[in-house]
Amino acid sequence: MRIYLSRPHMSGTEQDYVAQAFASNFVAPLGPQLEAFEASVSDYLGGDLHCVGLSSGSAALHLALRIAGVGTGDEVWISSMTFAGGIFPVNYLGATPRFFDLDPASWTIDIARLTEELAVADRDGRLPKAIVPTDLYGQSVDLDALEALAAQYDIRLVLDSAESLGAAYREGRKAGTGGDAAILSFNGNKIITTSGGGMLVTRHKDWADQARFLATQARDPAPHYEHSTFGYNYRLSNICAAIGLGQMEVLDDRVARRRAICERYRATLSRPGISFMPEPDGHRSTRWLTALTIDPEETGVSREDIRLMLLEHEIEARPLWKPMHMQPLYAGSPYHGTGVDEALFANGLCLPSGSDMSDEQQDEVIQRIENLLDRSR
Repeated sequence: MRIYLSRPHMSGTEQDYVAQAFASNFVAPLGPQLEAFEASVSDYLGGDLHCVGLSSGSAALHLALRIAGVGTGDEVWISSMTFAGGIFPVNYLGATPRFFDLDPASWTIDIARLTEELAVADRDGRLPKAIVPTDLYGQSVDLDALEALAAQYDIRLVLDSAESLGAAYREGRKAGTGGDAAILSFNGNKIITTSGGGMLVTRHKDWADQARFLATQARDPAPHYEHSTFGYNYRLSNICAAIGLGQMEVLDDRVARRRAICERYRATLSRPGISFMPEPDGHRSTRWLTALTIDPEETGVSREDIRLMLLEHEIEARPLWKPMHMQPLYAGSPYHGTGVDEALFANGLCLPSGSDMSDEQQDEVIQRIENLLDRSR
């Protein structure tokens, strides 16, 4: 039986919520399940938050950047190590990305380097329109520092929290609650899923109102179809939102299971040459995927040796995200860093981390890796 990297894991109540949606005949991007799902996420995150259910995390980022005023010729400063869907909306709007390296102590955007470059950009009159840092593999960025920088330079801050619903920042503050807006993803491989979907989370009511308007084809209030600007078909289906209601009931359980899986990997595989993604004091990552690095000089095997060996045994593992500044699409784009993210990509691997993975399946993953390491001594 194939062991997947991270597959959907149902709670058992999703079908009940979907049945309610069918019974009410709300099967389009409108209805009580969608409203309840938005309220559920808002309540979970706490505070005065407005949530807008959308078709994907990328759609949420696209709307957030448009509402932030990003347009042709503007710069958006963004984590280089991220998923493509976390950068493409910059292109949709005709803006230019400027990529930033990671802090090796957290694997999130390098705040010190960002601070230095903002001072230079301010002096030169080329401040970015927005900053988009990524909560990599479920670990919250340094919200306090980023919010302070955004306020100092009057820059919009949009947090890519696609992988971190359920994570906590220092003093119990939850990931996905900072900046002008945060985006969440409910893709099939995420902590919880709506089959496909995303969400815009913001403290600004006017941002939420604009997002709902733009996400429903920007239809002006009129008995006919009237449009004063262009919009998108980005709203989340009520049926998908019904699935999300069942998933929200087990969110903390899913995070706890993934964290336990990560700790078990750490306890068994930690040795010279193998290092796991750090977790700063006070942070609580979702450990969406257990991410580690392999030093081939110390272990005698490479990241690819392990990945391909696992694949031969129907076990899915994946390299870390390839930094965007290394992608053909963004060749020559400005990049600030020393290559921390490049080294992580060269030697990094994500191990199977799904919350429905059994201990026996994890034992197999561990044993096969240990056997390869032992043979390579």
